[in-house]
Amino acid sequence: MQAGDRIDDWSATDQSGRKVTLSGLLEGGPLVLFFYPKAMTSGCTAESCHFRDLASEFSEVGAQRAGISADPVKRQKAFDEKHGLGFPLLSDPDRAVAKQFGVKRFGPLPSKRSTFVIDTDRTLLGVIHSELDMTGHADQALAILRDR
Repeated sequence: MQAGDRIDDWSATDQSGRKVTLSGLLEGGPLVLFFYPKAMTSGCTAESCHFRDLASEFSEVGAQRAGISADPVKRQKAFDEKHGLGFPLLSDPDRAVAKQFGVKRFGPLPSKRSTFVIDTDRTLLGVIHSELDMTGHADQALAILRDR
């Protein structure tokens, strides 16, 4: 996927057990959707907490954040409660959403660490790929949103 692509709608379950759709999430403004390999691990915690810590900056540009991994709903809920993340954490256990975005992989880490900035019309504004830059995803997503 690359900037300018239109994203097909999809659904997933959030940490509260509610079914959400991409189109429903976009009703609140542009979405920064970040895929992380596994909740409760050090890298994914650092990344998610950085997204949490930049809440006011994302609010200033009218955007919202959501994390997604193959973790079950119960683990997503525990991850949110432990770190007070305050944004949707989506469960993609069959990795259908990860496959749609081209970040599904096999092995102990079911998805690649990637972030997608999606405008309200489901147009992809930008993509960030980095397995090791845990804080760079949120910073780069903000830059994409500020430059649009």
